[in-house]
Amino acid sequence: MSNKPIVLVTGANGYIAAAVVENFLQSGYAVRGTVRSKGSADSLVKALSSYGNDLEIVQVPDILAPGAFDSAVKGVHAIAHLAAGVGFSFTDPEPILEVAIRGTESVLESALTEPSIKTVVLMSSIAAISAINQETPRRFTEADWNDAALVAVKELGKQSPGPLIYIASKVAGERAFWKFRDEHKPSFTMTALNPTFVMGPQPGLESVSKIGGTTAFIWQVLSGAEIPKPLAPNPSYVDVRDVARVAVFSVANPEETDGERFLLTAGIVPPQAAADILRKEYPERQDTIKAGQPGEGYSPDYGFPEDRVLDASKTIKLTGQDFIPVEKSIIDTARSLERFL
Repeated sequence: MSNKPIVLVTGANGYIAAAVVENFLQSGYAVRGTVRSKGSADSLVKALSSYGNDLEIVQVPDILAPGAFDSAVKGVHAIAHLAAGVGFSFTDPEPILEVAIRGTESVLESALTEPSIKTVVLMSSIAAISAINQETPRRFTEADWNDAALVAVKELGKQSPGPLIYIASKVAGERAFWKFRDEHKPSFTMTALNPTFVMGPQPGLESVSKIGGTTAFIWQVLSGAEIPKPLAPNPSYVDVRDVARVAVFSVANPEETDGERFLLTAGIVPPQAAADILRKEYPERQDTIKAGQPGEGYSPDYGFPEDRVLDASKTIKLTGQDFIPVEKSIIDTARSLERFL
């Protein structure tokens, strides 16, 4: 690799991770990405081939194995930990929670063995802060925790719905992250990012079948399929490039971000919003893109309903930059997918 500071990105072949890898490279870092299976990041390496030796992919087949990341962390300046179970179709919470907890601990244990490491950033989720179906009116900030999801999964066991297992895994993984900090008091700084659903262009995308699950609605709308139902009531989104930007900011500004959580969201974006935006942006496709119920399910400024507000003002203030506007995120994503039409 080059002599630039190296950032280890775990789970480098994922949607968010690909954007994180790209942003670190753009920002002057070298990146060492880990994947479970060799070849799974080939499309990303190809897409970022202009960075040459600044990008290296290494295989960590079992992130739960003792010392799994000991070799990968050698000479590393910082870590962005994104390797995790993904999806809403889980049926047994135990192995998913184990991956979330032990996977996080495994990275941190390896980090303790490498004195060059200055910062570890965890990709957590809004799910660790706020329940999707919150019944009482609330304004959520980084001070909030969705521990109720963990309690519910422990009570329901294998009867737990898949989405609840996923949510609980995010809570468990981040709780393990901060517990490690309290117990080990490492010399490196630690920061957690809590994005909502993500959308935005996907580096290294070679097939529509590989589109990130939370972004698929933009392709469905653009291609003329029926407008899908939202992934959740009042679905909140943030551009994946903003998530990557704050990850890089956390590594570049460790004193300001140490011990902090950062909520990331640009607003409420149901699939209907994508239809409205893309019918205007692509007048020649108005016969293809379904009209649906224009304006339904969101406000013109994509703001939050009063009974459930996600407050990301801390992230905006500390990083000195607002989130990419919803319209730009959707249009940029659509432009990146035009080649598949």
